[in-house]
Amino acid sequence: MRVAVLSSGGKDSAAAWWWALCKGWSIDCLVTVTITGEDSPMFQIPGTHLVQQQANLAGVEWVEVSTTGKTPNDIEDLEKALRERNIDGIVSGALRSDYQKSRLERMAERLEIKSWTPLWHQNGDAHLSSMVENGFTIMITGVSCEGLDDTWLGKTLDRTNLNQLRDLADKYRFHIEGEGGEYETLVLSGPHFNGEMTVKHTTHWDGVRGHLEFH
Repeated sequence: MRVAVLSSGGKDSAAAWWWALCKGWSIDCLVTVTITGEDSPMFQIPGTHLVQQQANLAGVEWVEVSTTGKTPNDIEDLEKALRERNIDGIVSGALRSDYQKSRLERMAERLEIKSWTPLWHQNGDAHLSSMVENGFTIMITGVSCEGLDDTWLGKTLDRTNLNQLRDLADKYRFHIEGEGGEYETLVLSGPHFNGEMTVKHTTHWDGVRGHLEFH
């Protein structure tokens, strides 16, 4: 099976990518949708250019697809890029968004390929814990919910702070895996990388939410 992996650089994309490798599938490329507009209901915006470094560490081709982020142009631009690839399907890290999953599946049908979402409705806590236990280095790059302050920006998850995150999620009632947009991530290393990414960044914090700007 030869697949393209839809990747924003975050933990869910990395987990889906690793799943495909564990299946013994060939990774044709990593595909990143870069949003040139101000917002997107479909794709992550900050830090996605760093997927190129991940692809380099894994020896995989990186394909960047630029789009304004408006519907339906976002999927149309992605579909156009994928139509040029010799692939059997796409793999994505969608966890709970029916909007994302259904749009990708309809696109795959038009392309006459398969769409796989291996993380679909996985337990968020188990998903995150498994990644930490399997050696993924997950950096928090943005926070936007009550309970997560600026001290979490730039932090990489380990067993200790994962327990802290779990306690905060219980207390403030947010998704521990960040599926509701509570935080964003970047994977610096993992079992599918040959080495580890090094990044430089500036922290932006407005007292309520914040993010890392990468250089």
